[in-house]
Amino acid sequence: MATTGGSGLASNNSEDDVAAVTKTKQISSALSVMHTRSWETCYYCPCESFKTSADFVKHLRDRHCTREGGSFVCRYGFNGVCPSLPLDGVSDRDYDAHVAKYHVNQLTRELPPEWSVFSAAQNLPAVLNDPSRGKQSNLFTKKWGDAFVEKTYIPPTPRLPEITYTDFDRYIAKIGKRYRRHERMCAQQTPAAMAEREAKAPTSPTHTVSLSAIPDIFLKEQLNLNHPATFALVFPSIAASSSEENKQSGRLLQEKLSHYLDIVEVKIAHQVSQKSAAFFHAMTSQDAIMTEMQEAAYNVRELRASLRTLHQSAVVDSFRVMRFAQRRQNFEEALDKLSLMATVHKTQPMLQLLLGTQDYVAALDLIGTTQEILTQELIGIHCFKHLPMQLTEMEKLIDKMLTTEFERYATTDLNRPLSDVLNETESVCSEEDKLVCIVMGLLRKKNFSFVTAYKDEAIVTIRAIIKQLVIEVIASSDAELCLTGAGEEAQSLSISEWIALLKKATVALLTILQRIRAVTGIMRQTTDAAAGRCGGVEGVAQDSAVNLIDSEAFLTAADHTQVTERLEELLVTVCNYCHERCANLVSTQSLERAVATVDEVEQLTAVVDEFSAGCEEICGAPSVPLKVAAKVQASRFANRFHTERKQKLALLLDSERWRQVDIPNEFQKIIDRMGMRDFQQPASKSFAESLGATLNGHSTTNSSSSSNNSNSIKSQANPVLLIEGKPFSLVSAALLLVQMLSDYCHCAARLPIIAGYLSRNIVDLLRTFNSRSCQLVIGAGAMRVAGLKTITSTNLALVSRALQLVLWLLPKIRAHFASYDANSVSGFDSIEKDYHSHIKEIENKIYSIVTERVSMQLEQWDARPPIPSQSFRNISRHLVKLHEAIAPILPEQQIHIIYGIVHRNFKDKLREQVLKLNIINNGGPQHGVVTSELTFYMETLRTLKALPPPELSDDILESIWTF
Repeated sequence: MATTGGSGLASNNSEDDVAAVTKTKQISSALSVMHTRSWETCYYCPCESFKTSADFVKHLRDRHCTREGGSFVCRYGFNGVCPSLPLDGVSDRDYDAHVAKYHVNQLTRELPPEWSVFSAAQNLPAVLNDPSRGKQSNLFTKKWGDAFVEKTYIPPTPRLPEITYTDFDRYIAKIGKRYRRHERMCAQQTPAAMAEREAKAPTSPTHTVSLSAIPDIFLKEQLNLNHPATFALVFPSIAASSSEENKQSGRLLQEKLSHYLDIVEVKIAHQVSQKSAAFFHAMTSQDAIMTEMQEAAYNVRELRASLRTLHQSAVVDSFRVMRFAQRRQNFEEALDKLSLMATVHKTQPMLQLLLGTQDYVAALDLIGTTQEILTQELIGIHCFKHLPMQLTEMEKLIDKMLTTEFERYATTDLNRPLSDVLNETESVCSEEDKLVCIVMGLLRKKNFSFVTAYKDEAIVTIRAIIKQLVIEVIASSDAELCLTGAGEEAQSLSISEWIALLKKATVALLTILQRIRAVTGIMRQTTDAAAGRCGGVEGVAQDSAVNLIDSEAFLTAADHTQVTERLEELLVTVCNYCHERCANLVSTQSLERAVATVDEVEQLTAVVDEFSAGCEEICGAPSVPLKVAAKVQASRFANRFHTERKQKLALLLDSERWRQVDIPNEFQKIIDRMGMRDFQQPASKSFAESLGATLNGHSTTNSSSSSNNSNSIKSQANPVLLIEGKPFSLVSAALLLVQMLSDYCHCAARLPIIAGYLSRNIVDLLRTFNSRSCQLVIGAGAMRVAGLKTITSTNLALVSRALQLVLWLLPKIRAHFASYDANSVSGFDSIEKDYHSHIKEIENKIYSIVTERVSMQLEQWDARPPIPSQSFRNISRHLVKLHEAIAPILPEQQIHIIYGIVHRNFKDKLREQVLKLNIINNGGPQHGVVTSELTFYMETLRTLKALPPPELSDDILESIWTF
């Protein structure tokens, strides 16, 4: 019962203590709130603190205030809303008053609301709608609950391992033993021991009192009664009561403090009583510990004596031996250092020796090795403090020496005299070993600018060679010439002199380019050796390969690629420069006053092609400038060639009287060769001149030689031209056109470079002939230009035959030019269509003339005697005249076509006249007259053989009555 009562008392005391402590905490928090001024910190900016209220007001204006027009809105509150100021805003002065009243000088400070689940807000449609699921049809029919949203399986994260029971096996095995031991010890405690322990326990109710009954203020490490808040907590009612009451409350306070002291003493005594057994055990074991310590001190003294004896007998001598070995090692290292210093001291004489033998790589390696030794092994040696600077200067001197030697070698090698411009008997590269040494040294220094220096020197040499050749040409010429700044002559040399100059220049430049390629090959081979690569170099014969310096590879793959690309670019650049300089020799400015012939243009293109092929073989890339310049000159020749012939053809067409001429045998040979597509052999010059004089009608006024040639041509002429066994009667303009076409084809065979221009010029020439002949014959322009009285059917037939000859030649000419440039023959199709259309128009013109005259006679005809009537006699005469005009010229098939159309028109016109005269097929007198007239008409056609045999029957006697 006593125990129970004690527990109840302790419980009551504990509840009182808890209430007192809670009240004390509330008082402390209130005091702390009163103590902390409201403007020292900002609720919503926890990192901000302010020393004065002015700083706090400035912070509110900058961070928690918005200005809308001239009004200020305070945002110092939860969610940016001040609870004391309306959202409409106030003036600047009212805003300062608001801040001073509600935020600076307020006595109580509102705590910011704590965040809870109700503070979160979310749009309901955003919660209910899942954009990844698309439109849901059963969204508004679902029942609210945990199944409203489908559960989604969340896969385990790959960042956290999976924990299983096996992971706790080690822990269980470790703790299991201790736990079983603990259980065993608890089981060993008998009930009697438990009762004895309970009997020994104090029965006073005071020992059950906990320290929670004591206010926390007394348990703090720093209890400062000078602080007003602390003093108020310790003496709560002294200041509010009278002096008598102060005495009474002071006694009560003293008793309470005494009670707190008793509780603490009881707790201390209880703690000491619990540890008394351990205290007495420690006191009893102290004697044993002192005994063990004395024994341990004795053992330590014995051990130290043994160690002293061992040190004097064994350790000292051994250490002396080790010290002597270390000293010997130090002496050897010092000797090695002295030997190394002596070797380094001999660096400069060795460098002089290596430079004398032009072993630049070894000299640079020696400098690099010496500098490495000085920085790693001989660092701090006073006698060598100036040697690194001397080695650096020596390295710069070697670099400058290498650059100078390379420039001197390049100048000497490139300016060697050209002993044989076609094939040098000497080696194309002089002093190869020297070049290898210089290039290897430059590569060792990573001075890759030697490629650019060699390119510049090569360009200077090329410029000097071309200038020297031009000077030699000028010296051998009698004309007064002047040189331009570029070294080329200004527009005064003849074509032959320019071609000779260009040929000399190309041969000399190819020789120089061969030397440059040989030197470049040596450089490339040296670069490969410096990079640790081996193999032959294109352009360098295996039997004359240089002996490379035997050294380790020091060039990286990137540097090797860079040097190789520069060497390849060097060859391409030099070849392009040669082409550009040669292009200046054949530019339009230098040849614009000269008139080149086809032979000269052929020589020019041959020189250009040979030089371009040689350059492409050397550098592996085609060069364009010289080819473009040559093509420009060739195109100028083609334009002049075409202009001359076009003007000549136009003059001949204007003076053409459209009469048949005899065909010379030489012209027959030209046509035969063109038929076999043999355009390599042109017409002889005497034949061309005599033919032109004969066709122009000036043979009687030319010189005696031209007259004799034209007479000989006439004596060997034929009346017609035979093509594949078919006769062609031609006019002089057609002969000249064919001769021009042959010249174009022959020129294209000799100058393939201008085949495209010539092909388009042929199209233009044929179009000119077609349009002009149409204007002169069908358009009757010849009556005004050439003085013809009328355009006859013979004239029309001759034009048609000339057009047919051109149509026969077109496929041959097209195939010839297509073999050179397939894109240049696109205009032949339109020309062929134009010529067919022109021939058809001529046929229409011929039968329209006859049909008109036949129609006029039939309109005057009447079915009455005599038979044949005068009208049918006139019709027969017109048919005979037409046949006499076109039969010797046009082929039989074309004559049949023309007479077939005339025959159909005759039948149509006769039917109209029979209907007009009201004649019917009844066997009467008028029917007999018509039959007799038709019989006479058909006899005329049979005599002329103007129609095919099937159409010369008497079917007309019956078909004429078919309406």
